[in-house]
Parts: sequence; structure tokens; C-alpha cells
Amino acid sequence: MVIVLEKILIIDPDKCTGCGICEVVCSFHHFKQFNPYRSSIYVVRDDEKGIGIPIVCQHCEVPLCKEACPAGAMYVDEKAGAIKIDKNRCVGCRYCMIACPFGGLTVDPLTMVMLKCDLCDGDPQCAKFCPREAIAYLPADRINYLKKKAGAEKLSELFEVLVYRRAK
Repeated sequence: MVIVLEKILIIDPDKCTGCGICEVVCSFHHFKQFNPYRSSIYVVRDDEKGIGIPIVCQHCEVPLCKEACPAGAMYVDEKAGAIKIDKNRCVGCRYCMIACPFGGLTVDPLTMVMLKCDLCDGDPQCAKFCPREAIAYLPADRINYLKKKAGAEKLSELFEVLVYRRAK
């Protein structure tokens, strides 16, 4: 099954400070608790380098996590554009976690069933509340434009360096 998403959750690690607001907003939205251990997004931090990278489900076009689930607990919510987990069917085997190439799943420490981003039914709270806009929920075609623009800017910087070197 191929899933085509109209909007994509994008992470910009250059903007992330590792504050963890995304984690507590996620847990509060879903569980009414400020508990990052019950969040579907988590920040991998390197305190020595002062960086943080939010890790979240990428809602892949070909969801390996869904294919790996022996209980059939994962399904596509077309309205939200998300791959979701039926918590009543999840047996906590973690096969989906093993299959995910991005580390986008975790285990709820209270229920022992899997947790993954459900895009907050099309209104991701992590993106809404990120103070540095390190997380954005953007149209897929806009992402392609931004990638091309960033590539063009890097190429322009490279040309400037080359021209400067030749001018010397």
C-alpha cells in the first residue's frame, strides 16, 4: 500500500534548541499530562554540542511499520493523512519499532502499547507550539520548493567561494 500525503511534518535540526516543548505539548494533547515519556515525538540531545533533533514518525509512503504489525493494529487514517495505531489491537510486540528506519515509534511506559505520531488529526501541536519553528507542517509541494531553494542557496555560496578564490 502506498500512502500519498498532502502535508508533511518537517524537522529543521538547525533551528532546534532541544527545549522539549514538542514532547510535553504532545503528551498533554494526547494524555493530559506533561510527560515527555508519553510523547510520540522525542528529542535526541547532544548536550556537549548543544543540539537537539526531534524524532517523529515520517508517515512513509510505504509504511514498513504497518507491514510488520502482526496484530493488524496499524491503519491509514485518510482524513488525517496519518498512519495510526488501534491501541485495542496493539499487543506491544515492538515489531513496528524494529521495522521503522527512522526510530519514529516508542512504547507508552504506562500502557506498554506502541506510541507514534498521529499528526494530531491534521493539526500537529508540536509544530504549532515550537518556539523556534524547528517543526513545520507544510504542503508536500512546498517542501520540494524549499529543498530546491536551500540547494540553490548552498550552490550559490559555493560559487561565491570559488569566485573569491579565483579573484585572489
